[in-house]
Amino acid sequence: MAGSTSLADFKQLALLGEGAYSAVYKVLRLADNEIYALKKVKLPSLSDKEKQNALNEVRLLASVKHPNVVAYKEAFWDDKTRCLCIVQECADGDLLQQINKCKQERAYLREADVWRYLDGMCQGLKALHDIRVLHRDMKSANVFLSHTKDGTMAKLGDFNVSKVAKRGLCMTQTGTPYYASPEVWRDMPYDAKSDMWSLGCIMYEMVALRPPFRAEDMEGLYRKVVRGQYPRIPAHYSQDLADVIAALLQVHPRNRPAVDQLYQMPQMARHCNGLPGEAFQ
Repeated sequence: MAGSTSLADFKQLALLGEGAYSAVYKVLRLADNEIYALKKVKLPSLSDKEKQNALNEVRLLASVKHPNVVAYKEAFWDDKTRCLCIVQECADGDLLQQINKCKQERAYLREADVWRYLDGMCQGLKALHDIRVLHRDMKSANVFLSHTKDGTMAKLGDFNVSKVAKRGLCMTQTGTPYYASPEVWRDMPYDAKSDMWSLGCIMYEMVALRPPFRAEDMEGLYRKVVRGQYPRIPAHYSQDLADVIAALLQVHPRNRPAVDQLYQMPQMARHCNGLPGEAFQ
């Protein structure tokens, strides 16, 4: 996390994605010829203290070393563009791209892949929640996919730093908070259970190829979210999947499982490996 790092240390290769507040580039770090993703977050009006807080947040995230969490390498300020620059490992795409590909091909994700991605997301969330870090911006575009010899693995990225830029509801590219929990909508205090609701929304989107709660306007969306009623998932998926989604999309946070409790569900045990070390307890 050297403070002297600058944009001059990287060669820009391609634009990977762009949102209202940020852009992500595929870059080559000249010092080691390694490929990384470099995210530039626009933060034009921060005080020096807020800038330092943002850097400290990224440094906390960089301390999370877990196979299901995107590895953060370093962060620095670019005064010229007034951007916070975050260097992280470069994944092989994200879950939203996979969902959109299924839509275009009029196909569905295989159920085995849905369980594997869920397992990866849960392992990543557990690593964060164990050190009292909330993701706060769980959505399919922030679940990155990496190809390994054992298959494609889901990794969580783009967490926490976003709260510096957005201060409020976690917005999607279109500005609609499809994944926000009822307690976030109601402007109430929220905790790790809010991430679990968002996980349920991602699970539903993986199988239905659209978010569980949709409406013409924000007021309509709010009403649907706080009622917690959503259309059934496609019939060719198992009841086990439907049960896990239903457990996560409980309107009251106290009725929602934490990651450990989710793994104790028989439905999960039938399809996922469980948390490391559980077999020895």
